[in-house]
Amino acid sequence: MPWLHLLAHFAGGLFLANAIPHLVSGTMGRSFQSPFAKPAGEGLSSSTVNVMWGFANLVLAYVLICRVARFDLQSTGDAAALGLGMLLISLFSARHFGRFHGGNGATKP
Repeated sequence: MPWLHLLAHFAGGLFLANAIPHLVSGTMGRSFQSPFAKPAGEGLSSSTVNVMWGFANLVLAYVLICRVARFDLQSTGDAAALGLGMLLISLFSARHFGRFHGGNGATKP
């Protein structure tokens, strides 16, 4: 498989995992950080904005994983690229958002 397809699966994994906290927070009616808040990525956006941002992430993930390069679940390379993208954005998000929600071992104010 060409490396560009693996890159598309990696990026698709980033968008797929990033959709989860935005969709969950939004559908629960909770505000959450988003790129559209002020300051970007730190301020809170409404639940509606988060649902829309989460859905946009799902669409981008679908395009990258299924349309740009056909994903084969039985291909170790495809699964590894997707999984690595999901893992890296999840670790980044845990560290970044943990500052605001007490998830880095600090007590919440």
